[in-house]
Amino acid sequence: MTLVERIIHPAAFSSGIQMPYLIAEAGVNHEGDLDIAYRLVDEAKEGGADAIKFQTYRADSIASKNSPAYWDTTKEPIQSQYLLFRKYDGFWKDEYEKLKIRCDEVGIEFISTPFDLESAKFLNDLMNVFKVSSSDITNKPFIEKICEYGKPLLLSTGASNSEEVDEALSWIDAKGVQVALMHCILNYPTQDEHANLNMIRGLKAEYPNRTIGYSDHTLPKNMKVLETAMLLGAEILEKHFTHDKTLPGNDHYHAMDKDDLLIFGRRMEHLLRLLGRDEKVSLSFEEPARRNARRSLVVAQDIRKGTVIQSDHLTWKRPASGISPREIDEVVGRVARRGLTQDDVLTWDMLK
Repeated sequence: MTLVERIIHPAAFSSGIQMPYLIAEAGVNHEGDLDIAYRLVDEAKEGGADAIKFQTYRADSIASKNSPAYWDTTKEPIQSQYLLFRKYDGFWKDEYEKLKIRCDEVGIEFISTPFDLESAKFLNDLMNVFKVSSSDITNKPFIEKICEYGKPLLLSTGASNSEEVDEALSWIDAKGVQVALMHCILNYPTQDEHANLNMIRGLKAEYPNRTIGYSDHTLPKNMKVLETAMLLGAEILEKHFTHDKTLPGNDHYHAMDKDDLLIFGRRMEHLLRLLGRDEKVSLSFEEPARRNARRSLVVAQDIRKGTVIQSDHLTWKRPASGISPREIDEVVGRVARRGLTQDDVLTWDMLK
C-alpha cells in the first residue's frame, strides 16, 4: 500500500496491528555529495524501507543569522542554525530530480520536506505526498500554500500542544486536504524516557478518523522504540537514516542504518506472526485439544434402563467425545434407553 493510500484510508488499518509504512529520513546526511545520496537511496531500499525522505532548504530562507543551536553540540559543534543549514544547502532542483530518478529505478518512494515555497514548487513535480515539519506547524501561510497543491500531507507534531495541532488541522481541512499526524519529540537525540509514546494512543483517540504515525529521534539501539510505536498503533514510522553512524554531525549519530532496518524488519515480521488475528475463533491446530481436553457428561453411577436422569447421576470428565456439559439442562429429565455403567461417556443415543 502506498503512502497516499495510508493517509487517505486510515479506516483500512483501524482494526489490529499492521506492518507500518517505513520512511528512512536521510535528511541532509548526503552532506552535499550526490554519490552518498545515491548510496543512501540504495541502502534504504536494501534495508526494507518503503520510502526515503530528504530535506530541501536554503539557509537564507529558513533561519536568521542569529538563530542559536538547539541540538547536542558535543556531537555537532556548530553553534548557529544558519551556519549549519549553510553547510548542507547545496542540493537543489537538479540534484533532487536525479534522486527521484534513482528512487524510481530501485523501487522506493521519494519524499523531501520543503522548508520554503521555492523548493515546494519544484518538489511538487517529484512527490505524491508533502511533509510539513514540526517547526512549521504554526506557519499558517506556508501550510496553506502547501495545501494548494492538493496532495496529502504528513504533519509532524513535535513541540506542539493540542490547541496548536487543532489549529493547523483547521487550516488544512479548510483546503480539503487529507493529512496524517506524526507524533514527534523535537529533541536531538530524544532520551528513551522522553519519547512519550503514549501520545500515539492519545492522538488516535483524539483523531480516530486520521492516520497516526511516529517520527523518531531516539538512538536506534535495538529498534525497540519503533517496535513499541507500532504496537501502539503507529501506521507510519519515520526515523533518521545514515550510511555511517560514526560520522560527525547532527543527524548521523542518532540515525539508523541499513543493518538496523534489516533487524527491525525481521522483528516486525516475527511480531506480526505473534500477534496473529484479532477475531476470537477456534483455530484448526487447537482441534485436538477441543476433542480431548474438554469434558463430556459422564455417568457417575450405574443407571438402570428407564431411569429418569437426575443431576446427581452425572459428572463431567475428559474427553469431549460425548454430550457437552453445556447441555446438562437438556439431559436432566430424560430417560435412559438402556442400562448405563459408571464412567460411560454419555451420548444422545443413550437417552430418550
